Amino acid sequence: MIDSVKVEQHYGQASLIDRLRNALKADGLDEKALRPEDLAPLDQFHSRGLQATVELAQALNLGEATHVIDIGSGLGGPSRYLATKYGCRVSGIDLSQAYVDAARFLAERTGLADRVNYTCANALSLPFESEAFDVAWTQHVAMNIADRATLYREAFRVLRPGGRFAIFDVVAASGEPLHYPLPWAATPETSFLVTADRMQSLLLEQTFNVVSWTDCTEAAIQWFAEVQKARASMSGMPALTLGLHLVMGPGFPEMTKNLARNLREGRAALIQAIVAKP
Repeated sequence: MIDSVKVEQHYGQASLIDRLRNALKADGLDEKALRPEDLAPLDQFHSRGLQATVELAQALNLGEATHVIDIGSGLGGPSRYLATKYGCRVSGIDLSQAYVDAARFLAERTGLADRVNYTCANALSLPFESEAFDVAWTQHVAMNIADRATLYREAFRVLRPGGRFAIFDVVAASGEPLHYPLPWAATPETSFLVTADRMQSLLLEQTFNVVSWTDCTEAAIQWFAEVQKARASMSGMPALTLGLHLVMGPGFPEMTKNLARNLREGRAALIQAIVAKP
């Protein structure tokens, strides 16, 4: 199950759109037609940021006829990238109404509201007909979901035959406990990592076929080191500058440091996977 109240408490920001408006103004973007790269420091809410989204998209055969469901769409960064780069139609769902509202706001600001849409919904009960999508997409979402089998079952259900499920997630890499807080959970109570082997086994149980399976841990460790170096050089950064601190609050740097530490110490790992529905 997903404990929706606790997860929303971790991510929810009632004044998020106001914060976004103020940050866009502070960065001189309040009257500019926004591009995905303008928002990348804010809306690519996963390890390795925009580059991870680019690489996951490149592993797929995407085009204007492709209909994608983004499961756990957050602020909508990946969905807007897919719509801009490939012309895809993307339907995003997220558990947080604040995130859904913010994603809609940013879709309007980027001129992509005709290609992307967002709905507040639970990943374990997707509000779509069976076989409605060509691609299912999820980045750094499953870590909050204890019932991983149902998540994968729902992704399988909404995919057309031959459709692909693109995944970029954190997995458990040892039996050692994680250091908290983390970007997806302040405590172990709402963190549900599985090992890469268990993840693959659960996908195979749904009869997905593995197309590609890539360990991205080392690349992420290097990326986090670069992020920490850049952050140290911008210690006087205005609070309103676009970035994930607007969403997660002042504790976000500690969360990212802990994730990087868990990766370095072999407690966690990162997997990019593409699996296909027969």
